[in-house]
Amino acid sequence: MDIQSVGIKEFRANLHKYTKQTSEPIAVTYHGVPIGYYIPTQPTPQKQDLLALQEAVQKITQLLQTQGVSEEELLADFQSAKKNTP
Repeated sequence: MDIQSVGIKEFRANLHKYTKQTSEPIAVTYHGVPIGYYIPTQPTPQKQDLLALQEAVQKITQLLQTQGVSEEELLADFQSAKKNTP
């Protein structure tokens, strides 16, 4: 795997670009010599992931309404099942 290499001035000038738009490590250099590495810790969720979660919430809400089950009843059933699980 080749690590992208960026000069310190370029990295500093475009910090937002390098910290928000990449999930790969970057070697930060000074006169072509690596002086450090930027390693993203946790990429932010992708928009499609958030949309999928929102869609799932809508489907669950519709299912609960169709079945006449309240959120409180669902939670109570979940907690009861959790207590009975070894």
